[in-house]
Parts: sequence; C-alpha cells; structure tokens
Amino acid sequence: MIGLSRRLALVLLLSFAGTAAALDYPTRAVKWIVPYPPGGSTDVLARMMSQWFSQKMGQSFVIENKAGGGNNIGVEFVVKSPPDGYTMLLVNPANGINTTLYKNLPFDFIRDIAPVAGLVRAPNVMEVNNAFPARTVAEFIAYCKANPGKINMASSGSGTSVHLSGELFKSMTGCDMLHVPFKGAGPALVELMSGQVHVIFDNLPSSAPHLKGGRIRALAVTSAEREPSLPGVPTVAETVPGYEATAWFGIGMPRGTPAEIIEKINAETNRALADPQMQARLAQLGGRPIPGTPQDFGKVIAAETAKWAKVVVSSGAKVE
Repeated sequence: MIGLSRRLALVLLLSFAGTAAALDYPTRAVKWIVPYPPGGSTDVLARMMSQWFSQKMGQSFVIENKAGGGNNIGVEFVVKSPPDGYTMLLVNPANGINTTLYKNLPFDFIRDIAPVAGLVRAPNVMEVNNAFPARTVAEFIAYCKANPGKINMASSGSGTSVHLSGELFKSMTGCDMLHVPFKGAGPALVELMSGQVHVIFDNLPSSAPHLKGGRIRALAVTSAEREPSLPGVPTVAETVPGYEATAWFGIGMPRGTPAEIIEKINAETNRALADPQMQARLAQLGGRPIPGTPQDFGKVIAAETAKWAKVVVSSGAKVE
C-alpha cells in the first residue's frame, strides 16, 4: 500500500513538474523550421510571426530554412525532434499534397505532426513575365493551345500548391505546359523575371513585392473571389468556371508536445492575428487570418489533404 502511494505521488510530482515547465515556456530559443529557401511565402510569414513571438514571449524564435525533398526534409527533421516545444514547423499546402503525391514517406503527417495554430489563407496568382504576349487568361489559353509544349510553367517545387494549382489549370483547360520545379519560390521568381520561364501560379505573399514593383504581371488570382490587394485582377474562375485554389499556412509541432505548450503558442498566435498592425501587414501580402483552436487547424489540414488528393490523382501529377 505504501509502495502504491509512493508511485502515485511520483506520478503526480512528474505531472506537476511538466505543467510547471510548460507554464515557464519558453526558457530558451525556439527553432522554427521553414522547409523552403528564404524568400518564399512560408519564409516571409514565418519571419513576420517570429518577430512577434520573440518580442512577446521573451525568447528568440529562430528561423531555420531546411529546403529539399519537396518540403519533406524539413518535415522529417521536425517529426524526429524532441516533442518539447522547442522545434516548430511552418505548415503549408505541400504537407497536405505530399500525402498522396509521395508513395513512401518516412512519416505520416497527420499522425506525426500536432496542429498548433492556423496563420493565414492566401490566393495564388497566375503571373507571367513582362515579355509574355498574353494579357488575359483567355489569351493565355489560346496562346498555349497554339504553342503546345512550348510554355515553361515554374513552381516552387514538385507537390507544392504552386505546382498543383498549375496542374489543376492544365487539366481544366487542356493546356500543355512543361513543369519546371525550383527549390522555392525565390529562385522560381528570379527565373520568371529573367524570361527563362513563362508562367507561375505563385503564393501571393512571395510575389506581392514583384507585382507591385512591376517586375512581373498578374493575369488572375486563383481564389473564388477577387483579391482586394490586387484591384482589377480577375479570378481564373471568371474564364475557367469552377477553378479554385488557395494556399494556407500554420504552425505544427512534433506529436507528443505537451498540450500546455501547444495552447500557449496557439493563444499567442491568435493574439497576433487579432492585432490591427499585424492584420494590415498580412493584408498587404494578400493573407487573410485563420485564427482558431489547434483542433480547428487540424480540420483545415484534413480537409485540404482530402481536396488535393483528388487533384493529384485526376491530374496525374508526378514528382520530378
């Protein structure tokens, strides 16, 4: 009986110790893994939010770019990290897409990554280099069909929302374009501006500065409704009925991370998304906040995984 009491006391003591550690969290720097190179939407958003976390939570939130493997290298690093709250993942559309696109992943994203908080949802933008002759989606489709196989379609990597948004466009219009994957949006946009590739369906946050600077030209946004930050730019669906694709971003941690830590990051994220100055900065990038509970973000991940599974299968998209 005494032995049982001691064991119970030890369990309670460890439980209280874990809760106390979570309440003190963070006590050292937190690594935030961005599975792409600097310059893309995931990187832009993570750096914006990391400044907020660092200022409000009293410890540095340090961005580490771990690109490669179509996003999977960074994810695997987080999956194998200790579930202690000191490694976060910038969750993005590729995490839902890759579940179907890759056949032998060394992890199960929904099983191995705990949803923490949603950040923003943003449209992709169908954009071309300034020398491209088409000025509208209809003109683009006509040019594409008159020049089959001669249009290079860039993406930020195989399996990204940028890639699959293009594949969806191809399947719905019959356009024959060559997919040219890059290791992130930054390198892809450089090649688009130089004229080495012709079109990209890029996330708005990474393209916004180049669009506003006139270095590339928007033909349409991929969301169901027009984007307020791009007045006058139509939707793809106005020419291709039923077309819709948006990018979504959030925070994940290794499965098994204490609930108290997840709730703490979730609460601070929601405070950031409710801040007028942060909302204004996100609006400039075309991002619309998606606050909520960890469970709410888990539902987003599940729904997007199911949606893009259908696109991967119907389009016949392959990993190059």
